[in-house]
Amino acid sequence: MYPILFEIGPVVIRGYGVMLALSFLTGIYLALHRAEERGLKHQHMVNLCLIVIVSSIAGARLLYVIPHWEEFSAHPLDMISPFQSSGSIGLTGLTMYGGFIGAVVSSLWYLRRHKLPIWRATDAFAPSIALGIGITRIGCLLNGCCFGTPTDVAWGIGFPAHSAAGAFYPDALLHPAQVYNSVLAFGLFALLMALDRRERFDGYLFGILLIIEPIIRSIVDVFRYYESSMVITSIGGIPISLNQGISLVICGLGFFLLARLKDQDQRKRFRKAEQRKRKQTAAAGTA
Repeated sequence: MYPILFEIGPVVIRGYGVMLALSFLTGIYLALHRAEERGLKHQHMVNLCLIVIVSSIAGARLLYVIPHWEEFSAHPLDMISPFQSSGSIGLTGLTMYGGFIGAVVSSLWYLRRHKLPIWRATDAFAPSIALGIGITRIGCLLNGCCFGTPTDVAWGIGFPAHSAAGAFYPDALLHPAQVYNSVLAFGLFALLMALDRRERFDGYLFGILLIIEPIIRSIVDVFRYYESSMVITSIGGIPISLNQGISLVICGLGFFLLARLKDQDQRKRFRKAEQRKRKQTAAAGTA
């Protein structure tokens, strides 16, 4: 675990920050390239990327603050202050789904406002989201956050006492939940890129992302530690986290979106086929 990669005087370069920045850079580069292939205007997509960066960080912070309000009730400005109690700079406490929801909502607003093809654009960005999750979770491993529960499996990992994982579970081997999430996210990225080799209706890749990513998250969360404030209920003694609840909603939306867009695509194809038939009939009658 390397929460701090290196220091240059008072400047501290943290592993999580580096991986988060890398996820944004690689994701944006890929998304812009894919958007260009789909005929989307470059400047609009650059603006959209900037909106995604700001809204995802804001959303990730907000969803962390809501269930941890007791940490900020006495000093509300700590929610947005970049200065940590340790004297270093940077926000701590981010929830991935908050960032995802913030980015999606702001993106849909921007695309609709500028009358851009919404689902074509979301398909351009879908693989970047999966890729970004995979890279960011490596940062979580370096930081020692988002850790798993104790285990006796051969691949269990230990964390130093000064990390969050080591403080909660000293001298214990834990499920590498960050690795599970990262590997599965990279697998989802590969799947989306493979599915994109065939021509499909706009929104297909985004719908697949909305279905599979929540399933991945729900599975990983079975092996992940959550404080009581992040647990919304339990089923058969198994705790259900807030993120798993959000996953269920997102997955349902993914199925709904795919069904609706597929129906719209079939109707469009049917209308085009009917138009071709009428033109052929008219041409034959003229001849």
